[in-house]
Amino acid sequence: MRKVCALWTALALLALPAAAQEKEQERLKNCGRVIKEILSVPDNIPQELLDKAECVIVVPSVKKFALGFGGKYGRGAITCRTGRNFTGPWSAPSMIAIEGGSFGLQIGGTATDFVLLVMNPKGVESILKSEMKLGADASVAAGPKGRTAEAATDIIMNAEILTYSRSKGLFAGVSLQGSTVREDGSANRKVYGRPLTAREIVLEGKASAPAAAQELLALLNRYSPQNKSRNAEPGR
Repeated sequence: MRKVCALWTALALLALPAAAQEKEQERLKNCGRVIKEILSVPDNIPQELLDKAECVIVVPSVKKFALGFGGKYGRGAITCRTGRNFTGPWSAPSMIAIEGGSFGLQIGGTATDFVLLVMNPKGVESILKSEMKLGADASVAAGPKGRTAEAATDIIMNAEILTYSRSKGLFAGVSLQGSTVREDGSANRKVYGRPLTAREIVLEGKASAPAAAQELLALLNRYSPQNKSRNAEPGR
């Protein structure tokens, strides 16, 4: 009987890494699903903003677990344009986590998807720290959508990161002031099979994109294949 129990225990332990990896793969697939659904609606992220973004962060199904700070937690992924001055195709994704901040009061207990656009190299440097706070380490603003982008030039020019949310089918800019964004090292290890930092994955190209991320990257490469930010201009 003891031998049987020991065998089952050993099999269970062997299954844990595979189950953990499958969970992260599913998260990457959900990131692709969120981008597909958001970019498929007429009043979505303005094309000119997506074309000027250096990186995109997708965090599917963030939930508010409790009132107050620290009760909100979500996991997703970040991908950046590759190459010098971010002029290449979108990179393999790094897993990230977002928590705390003011967004919990806006969620109202329902699952909410978030999309963050990182608009310049300074924002990229901030977001790729092991941990950073939106509004403190990088300027952040609710992203305009549709035609409202034309009336929000000052916001777009001054913000390093633009943030959007989607809940119950409603898509809008949302304030994530005070939220913490950090790289998820344990999730990266599960996805890539070895310890890698976000910088090593998205900027240094030390990992190939897993199959689960193909839809996310294919959609971004299709909808925004060329970087049109000032940073990407020749000679800069």
